[in-house]
Amino acid sequence: MNDWDDFRLILSLSRAGTLRAAASDLGLTHTTVSRRLAMIENARGKLFDKHPEGYRVTPLGRALVGVASNMESLTHAGARYQKALDQELSGIVTLSLPEPVAQYLLLQDIFDLHEAFPQIDLTIEASSRFADLDRLEADIVVRGTKEPPDHLVGRRLFPNCVTYYAHRDYLVNTPREKLRWIAPTSDGMWPDWREASPYPDAPVALMIDDIVTRFQALANGLGLGRAACFMADPVPELVRLADDPPVPQQEFWVLTHPDLRETPRIRAVMEFITRAMKDKEDLVMGRLA
Repeated sequence: MNDWDDFRLILSLSRAGTLRAAASDLGLTHTTVSRRLAMIENARGKLFDKHPEGYRVTPLGRALVGVASNMESLTHAGARYQKALDQELSGIVTLSLPEPVAQYLLLQDIFDLHEAFPQIDLTIEASSRFADLDRLEADIVVRGTKEPPDHLVGRRLFPNCVTYYAHRDYLVNTPREKLRWIAPTSDGMWPDWREASPYPDAPVALMIDDIVTRFQALANGLGLGRAACFMADPVPELVRLADDPPVPQQEFWVLTHPDLRETPRIRAVMEFITRAMKDKEDLVMGRLA
């Protein structure tokens, strides 16, 4: 096995567990992965045992997967070092942030950043997934998290605060016994949110996992709900249901990989986004209602 592509294949299969998932990860066909695995095992020995639920590594396979993992880490480190050596204030920067932050909090700032640094090719990855900075899935992340990976560097800002809201017309036109909650599928860091609300007896009408979809249902007067202050407070038709201070959730961080922290274009984007977030602290903390 002198070819990195062979090591990538067994590493991907060990993680994915199925030929189809590994093929999708590698950008190959199911048939190609199956054929290449057969060739590797014919040359090296049995690397995987096939089970009804998928592929499991053998002792030999486990050893080679360890080698492949080290090779992958070195490959990513080399790519980071290469990027870090570019000292020009230009080039590609990938910024990963949650969809609600991109749409409701930093959208104008992202375009302002482009105006301020037109020589930087900014790519936005709006996703709820924490991008892997070790693998260069992004250069910078903005994330709400309790404990970010220890080795990343950046700034801790302030917590994302949430409270209860409803459309004013929904409250006026809906009898109390008909009120219904629009709820997340997970209670997250606020497990007793309904019991602590002004309407603890109102049942949950619908659970929606996507934050933006859930907020749109709330903004369209389809039920009671909890929402991030930075999303709900700017909407004049939404009113808070309680006088209590908003409840802090995970803290916002702006992070990058330590290998890239001194790269001029990445430092410039980090500083711009950090300032933009700090300018909105009162909005995020729910102090502007």
